Amino acid sequence: MGRKDAEDPIQWAADEDRDLQEISTWEPRTALDAVATVLHRLLLSGGRAAIIGLALAIVAGQFAITVAVTLEDPILAVYFALSIVPALGLVVLIWRSDVVAFEPIETLSVTFLLGFLFAGFAAVFNSSFRGLFVGFGALGMVLYFLLVVGPIEETVKLLAVRLHAYRSGNFDAVIDGAIYGAVAGLGFAAIENVLYITQGYMQVATTGAGGLFAPTAQTAAVRSFAGPGHVIYSAFAGYYLGLAKFNPAHRGPLVIKGLLVATGIHATYNILVSNLEGVLNLVPILGGLPPTLGFVAFVIAYDGLFFAILYAKLSRYRRTFESVGAGAFYDRSP
Repeated sequence: MGRKDAEDPIQWAADEDRDLQEISTWEPRTALDAVATVLHRLLLSGGRAAIIGLALAIVAGQFAITVAVTLEDPILAVYFALSIVPALGLVVLIWRSDVVAFEPIETLSVTFLLGFLFAGFAAVFNSSFRGLFVGFGALGMVLYFLLVVGPIEETVKLLAVRLHAYRSGNFDAVIDGAIYGAVAGLGFAAIENVLYITQGYMQVATTGAGGLFAPTAQTAAVRSFAGPGHVIYSAFAGYYLGLAKFNPAHRGPLVIKGLLVATGIHATYNILVSNLEGVLNLVPILGGLPPTLGFVAFVIAYDGLFFAILYAKLSRYRRTFESVGAGAFYDRSP
């Protein structure tokens, strides 16, 4: 008989009918045990509630102006909705790659909302640390994207998955991590787009430089191309979170690997976009394009490359699932 890593030596050696309560095993039996169990549950739920409550407070402050402006000009709501259509399309493609079982709308919705809320944390941290790097010029901004923006944004999106979907019985396969990660990225991109569009609208309205329609529509169009990246980055991190759930002995390194992959792709995107003119000039066919068209071409190429890599990873999971007959796992009797 081989030894299991999760067993104490006494557990491994003793007969199954041997009572090892508080020797090498434990289950709640006494009143004190019950109190300890209840307190643990309260602490866990209270910690999650505190995190979500703080996120709500931050987003409420950021979102108040958006609500006020949208009530004055409801067309903004249309811009908000259209700006996330490409990102939503990517989420649907990833969701349809789930060979196991389609995830329930309730869990997906909660994950989206948590991604939406936790974006506020990223905004606070990013703005707090930015001043430490801007004085160092271009190198400072590279470090800012690598050490602050990428890690923080990918961590809060993964937290949106970890606090709810990960704990759910619906998260029952590695590939589910990519799906929930993508949905968290969609929530993050949604509020980011809303805030950028609102800011652009207010700047034009304040200067009184003419009509609001064209510049606001242009901002929404640009944000619609920026949003899909968040879906792709966090889907990578989520996939490794899925691996971590089913490989507990290597959980920590797997989570960190996923964050490193997502952060690397994310930070590289930000660095290249911040120096887009120079990047486009390296490609003769793109160097002569107007700035907006150059941006669109770059985003399609960059996101297309990493989405293809992600989709290949998900397809490999699907092929292996089918080739080993893993579907029988879900046909077993309870």
